[in-house]
Amino acid sequence: MKLPLLASLFLVSCTTINSTNTTDLQQTINAEHRSEQHKSRDQYRHPQQTLNFFEVKPTMSVVEIWPGGTGWYTEILAPLLKDNGTFYAAHYSANSSVPYFTKNLKKFTDKINAQPEIYGNTIISTLQPPTLLEIAPKNSVDRVLTFRNVHNWMKSNQADTIFKAMFDALKVGGILGIVEHRAIAGSEQDPKAISGYVTEQHVITLAEKAGFKLLAKSEINANPKDTTLHPKGVWSLPPSLRLKDQDRENYLAIGESDRMTLKFVK
Repeated sequence: MKLPLLASLFLVSCTTINSTNTTDLQQTINAEHRSEQHKSRDQYRHPQQTLNFFEVKPTMSVVEIWPGGTGWYTEILAPLLKDNGTFYAAHYSANSSVPYFTKNLKKFTDKINAQPEIYGNTIISTLQPPTLLEIAPKNSVDRVLTFRNVHNWMKSNQADTIFKAMFDALKVGGILGIVEHRAIAGSEQDPKAISGYVTEQHVITLAEKAGFKLLAKSEINANPKDTTLHPKGVWSLPPSLRLKDQDRENYLAIGESDRMTLKFVK
C-alpha cells in the first residue's frame, strides 16, 4: 500500500532528524575533550542509549541536576546543546556551608571556564534546598535530567522539594529523566537511603507526588551482577571502591551499580 505523499515526506523527515540527532550525540560522546577515564565508564553509564531514551535533541532546553565536580554528563550535554539548544547546569550554592558542595562547584566552574569553546554557553543555576530552587525559569525547559542523585536528596530530607522544583521548571509535556541506584524490588526502603540504593517504586511515588506521570522504564543501565548488599553500600563498587583493596577484584568484576532508568512527563 502506497502512503500519501505528505505522509511519506513526514516519515522521511523524521528518519532524517532522528539520524542527525544520533550522529550528533555519538560524535559528542566520542569527542577528544572527553577524558579516557570518563569514556571508560560508558560501558556502565550508556550515555547514547540513555539520552536517546530520554529523547534529548540538540535543539532543546535541558537542565542537568547536580553535575558534581567532574561534570561527566555535562561533557556530553553542553557541546550537544551549545549551538542550537540551551543547557542549564543546576549546581550547588557558592554560599553553602558544606565544604563538599563549594569544593565541587569550584571544580566544575573551573572546568567550564577553561574550555569556553565547548562549555561557553552553559548557564549555571543554583539548586540548594530548601530555599534556592529556581533551576531554570518556570515552565521553560524541555528536559530535566538527574543521574544518581535521588538518594542524596532523601538523605537530607529534600526529595519532595527538589521534585517540585524540577516539575516547576518543565514545560507541560516536558520530560524528567532519572537514573538512580536500584534497590531490590519489594525491599524495605530506608527513608534516608544510607546505602545509596532506592527502590523503583519509591522514586515513582516521589515523582507522582510532585505531579509527574510515569511514561516508561528501561533496563539500559541494569547490572544483574549487583546484589546491592555491600558493606559500604553502593560506594563499595567502582568507581568509588571505598573498601580499597578489600575484595577489590570482586567489586571490579561486578562493575558499577544496578540502576533504574525512568522517564516521566509533566
